[in-house]
Amino acid sequence: MKFTLSWLKDHLDTDASVDEIAEALTDLGLEVEEIVNPADRLAGFTLGYVKHAEKHPDADKLRVCKVDTDEGELQIICGAPNAREGITVVVCKPGMYIPGLDLTIGVGKIRGVESFGMMASERELELSDEHDGIIELPSGEVGDKFVDWLAENEPSKVDPVIEIAITPNRPDALGVQGIARDLAARGIGTLKQRDYAPVPGDFESPIKVSIDDDTLDGCPHFTGRLIKGVRNGPSPQWLQDQLRAIGLRPISALVDITNYMTFDHNRPLHVFDADKVQGNLRVHRAKGGEKLVALDEKQYTLQPGMMVISDDNGPESIAGIMGGQETGCTEETVNVFLESAFWDHVQIALTGRALKINSDARYRFERGVDPEYTLEGLEQATQMILDICGGEVSKVVEAGKAPNHSRAFKLNAERVQSLVGMDIPESEQRQTLTRLGFRLEGEMAHVPGWRPDVNGEADLVEEVARIASLTKLQGKPLPRVTDGIPKPVMTPTQRRQSMARRTCAALGYNECVSYTFIDQASAALFGGGDEATQLENPISSEMSHMRPDLLPGLLQAAARNQARGYADVALFEVGPVFHDGEPGDQKTQITGLLVGRSGPKDVHGTARPVDVFDAKADAQAVLAAIGAPAKVQVLRDGDAWWHPGRHGKICLGPKKVLGVFGELHPRILQAMDIKGPAMAFTIWPDEVPLPRKSGATRAALELRDLQAVERDFAFVVDESVEALTLVNAAAGADKALIEDVRVFDEFIGGSLGEGKKSLAITVRLQPTDATLKEKDIEAVGEKIIAKVVKATGGVLRS
Repeated sequence: MKFTLSWLKDHLDTDASVDEIAEALTDLGLEVEEIVNPADRLAGFTLGYVKHAEKHPDADKLRVCKVDTDEGELQIICGAPNAREGITVVVCKPGMYIPGLDLTIGVGKIRGVESFGMMASERELELSDEHDGIIELPSGEVGDKFVDWLAENEPSKVDPVIEIAITPNRPDALGVQGIARDLAARGIGTLKQRDYAPVPGDFESPIKVSIDDDTLDGCPHFTGRLIKGVRNGPSPQWLQDQLRAIGLRPISALVDITNYMTFDHNRPLHVFDADKVQGNLRVHRAKGGEKLVALDEKQYTLQPGMMVISDDNGPESIAGIMGGQETGCTEETVNVFLESAFWDHVQIALTGRALKINSDARYRFERGVDPEYTLEGLEQATQMILDICGGEVSKVVEAGKAPNHSRAFKLNAERVQSLVGMDIPESEQRQTLTRLGFRLEGEMAHVPGWRPDVNGEADLVEEVARIASLTKLQGKPLPRVTDGIPKPVMTPTQRRQSMARRTCAALGYNECVSYTFIDQASAALFGGGDEATQLENPISSEMSHMRPDLLPGLLQAAARNQARGYADVALFEVGPVFHDGEPGDQKTQITGLLVGRSGPKDVHGTARPVDVFDAKADAQAVLAAIGAPAKVQVLRDGDAWWHPGRHGKICLGPKKVLGVFGELHPRILQAMDIKGPAMAFTIWPDEVPLPRKSGATRAALELRDLQAVERDFAFVVDESVEALTLVNAAAGADKALIEDVRVFDEFIGGSLGEGKKSLAITVRLQPTDATLKEKDIEAVGEKIIAKVVKATGGVLRS
């Protein structure tokens, strides 16, 4: 929406500057997108006086002029027909930018004669389309700024143009009067009341209007009147300047008046050449297939149900969108029929989209115009036509009536505080709504017809707060409803289960959700299947018992995948398992299953069968994610479904088992129809001890700045001695200093003799207080040897 400052002042009595108005508009919700001030591009041009002008020696149509300027006399060559001595002109000196030519002029030579600038025409300064000659000013002193002369003599040509963005819910701001009303409510001036008395008609209109019954929902009100004897010449200069400033091309007085009403009051109108209208006008639905050449000179084919205005010859206007060329006004028009109607916004939008027509009328009707201004807009436009074009008017012809959109809502002054957080006195609230055009009766605020967006008490509050300015809102601290940090919603068990799921998924496992019921045979393989866990009324024979472990469900899923050609699977599940029929015997379990190879076969042979160490690494990763201690023990003697020599229990002691990893027993795999070895891990998250401190922050990061030292030891022990026994013995030699112990070599046979083996370990020493000296390292080494010898009965290998 564009408008000029002078146009705004036709409705608003204000002394505010353009910047103040722009700031207020944006704060009111009418965001200013651009301000174009013609004075800015004309600031450098000054007045000059032509002292002498003579014909160019080598060109008949050029004249060499001597021009007095603020910088002295300049020689300027000009080809304008009115270039002569004794006139006051607008001088453009070298180095100045000419907006109409989009160039910066310099010193030039034309037919061998130098020219130091130019004398401008109105089109070259973008003041109008006039280019028949240079600007001649009736008055002015040499050296005066041209913009100052325009501001005093022709202010409309240096009128600032303001462009604002209109949201779809504010159709009232599509008229300059609506914008002025908002500014007046804010206090940026006073709204001018412009009352228009009805224009009495001198005769009955020969053209009548009617609305078909099935069209009243789309056009409830249609008014018009005949005006005869008009002079449809150029519109007055002030009107042309207003329209040209907002980007509209002046066409003729009648058309310019309707465009002015569209932008001034958000009231689109249409004028028919009455002499081209055959019979009466009828508003009806199109049957479909009718063709109409519109004012944009394009032919449109109407679809069934579209609203049109027709005479006896057929459609003459696409209702509310664009008139037809056949009955359009021209310079020869003498008699016109002026139309003002109210159209349903939804039907206008549907027709406009279907025909792909974009017009100012459609833009406004589909957003909403004031239904109560239909007849008043007709009277105002009639008066303008009489003032500018003359003529005689008929009485108003009318069909239908204005729809009743009246509504009222209770003004609750306290709601402003509760909804917005601003303290605004009730008297100020009532005054604000009154300035915006609301009618207050007691506690009820009656909404004006031009505000279709106000539909409830909250909208009244919004209007009050908008005018008061939301920039006045002050932040206030929220009341504390709890002391300190509120307790977490999830329990530690729930958080651990969530973290376990994320970790398993990150390791490449697919989550499996199986039934908690399994068949008796599968349950028996994993320590269940007794009467305590049997269901009284199972849904099938394959779901007769509560599961004692998650592995049966995962193995059944793996068997189904293998049967369908998917040999390599990685599945996990988190859920409850049941060891007895009592409620307290239910435990949560995290189980993962690996079957097949680590990846698809490839030419490089990187894929390999999964092994027990894959399951161990994954189990350790899940335990670390849920907060298990880093230092644990790996022991034997797991349940019977694990391979006796290829599994381990992860413990914090002989009785505190956190989980199990390893290869499943071949007997189990055969019973569950699994091809190839299968690795798995099982973790009981409830067995992992909770941290001693339940704070929300993490423990401080410990970084060691002292150099670690590694030492290797090799011991000869009996073949029956487990490596874990040796590792645990070495680690226990100095728990504060020894950070890690790992086996890096095993040797059997040779000179060791029968029944003996050599185990080589690396011990990593990490000092915390001071750098280790050789004697400190030797002392720890002696402790390690003594501990290992005592625990294993072995000797240090020489």
